[in-house]
Amino acid sequence: MLKLLISFFLVVNPLWPLGQNPRVGEPYIIINKKINQLAFIDNGKIQKISKVATGKTSDLTPEGTFNVTLKAKFPYWKKKNIPGGDPKNPLGSRWIGFDALNTDGSIYGIHGNNNPSSIGKYISNGCVRMYTNDVNELYDKTPYGTKVYITTTTKTFEELAREKGAIR
Repeated sequence: MLKLLISFFLVVNPLWPLGQNPRVGEPYIIINKKINQLAFIDNGKIQKISKVATGKTSDLTPEGTFNVTLKAKFPYWKKKNIPGGDPKNPLGSRWIGFDALNTDGSIYGIHGNNNPSSIGKYISNGCVRMYTNDVNELYDKTPYGTKVYITTTTKTFEELAREKGAIR
């Protein structure tokens, strides 16, 4: 009977798996636009904090909780018809797309770049840019469905992760 109730809860619970919060221990990404940093959380701990670049204006990089829905190595940049791996491609070596503003993961994403001096600045058209080594590492550790929380705040990553249930 208990097994049946647990199964029923998992099927009808609207917060799982598409809810706003992860379960403790699951990978989770927090991006704070105020300080242009990204925290990767896994196994209930903040594993790494990296510098990033975000939108030229505060509204370009959307805020909220999203899901990783698309991943690509050496992504093609369709806007300017630049193939993946080309040194002119601003998307760099990896794309981790998420479903912001009801998109499919091909519009907004965390990606590498071909201009490392842009990291730490407000310079993108809405995506989150990372150093090549950082995005390659994040790509390998981020499964589909990982929650991406983007905000602008003075709170610490630990405070945010606790609030969101990513750590205890």
